[in-house]
Amino acid sequence: MVLIMDSIYEEMAASVVELDMEKAKSLAQKALDEQLPLLEAIEKGFGEGIKRVGNLWDAGEFFLPELMRGAQVMQEAVDIITPHLEEGSRARETKGKVVMATIEGDIHTIGKTIVATMLKANGFEVIDLGADVKAEDIIAEAVKHRADLIGVSALLTTTMIGQKKIIELLEQQGIRDKFKVILGGAPVTSKWVEECKADGYAENAVAAVTKAKQLLGLS
Repeated sequence: MVLIMDSIYEEMAASVVELDMEKAKSLAQKALDEQLPLLEAIEKGFGEGIKRVGNLWDAGEFFLPELMRGAQVMQEAVDIITPHLEEGSRARETKGKVVMATIEGDIHTIGKTIVATMLKANGFEVIDLGADVKAEDIIAEAVKHRADLIGVSALLTTTMIGQKKIIELLEQQGIRDKFKVILGGAPVTSKWVEECKADGYAENAVAAVTKAKQLLGLS
């Protein structure tokens, strides 16, 4: 059974890399019909596929149209699965409200999108602000939506300073204690999180969900 699931997950990943919308949607429906572990289907299947698309982008083998198409393929496939995850949840009330964004100067969205999807699947309400978002705007949205948690991604070392700026602005405005702040992105380390005085970081989407639950006292 494990080998069969791994094979299906590989097909899912391949459908995203191949930018094959119909195949991806068909496989999403197959996951429902065959009652596969849906979170695994997202993370090991479609999520893995979009990571590969990101790697191809970084390697210069994919360009912006392919990157955007890959994200669209993944999102539409995941949209088929997500309502069934919510139906299967015992607790219909939201576990918490999360404002997410990729920091100003950085257009990478893939990792953030996967994390947002996994958080939604686990019962969180997610306000995704997209990429290249100013620190001031992230905080304003967090205040506006009365968020519990702020998630800020940076994939470039040159934009990481924006993550630190989030904490500094929260402190200046006297509202640091109102939000838990998680940092993410390839160059982010525990040392950087400590230097920024953030509340934590996660290396992948599953770890991000676990950390979010921990910070909000849900696990």
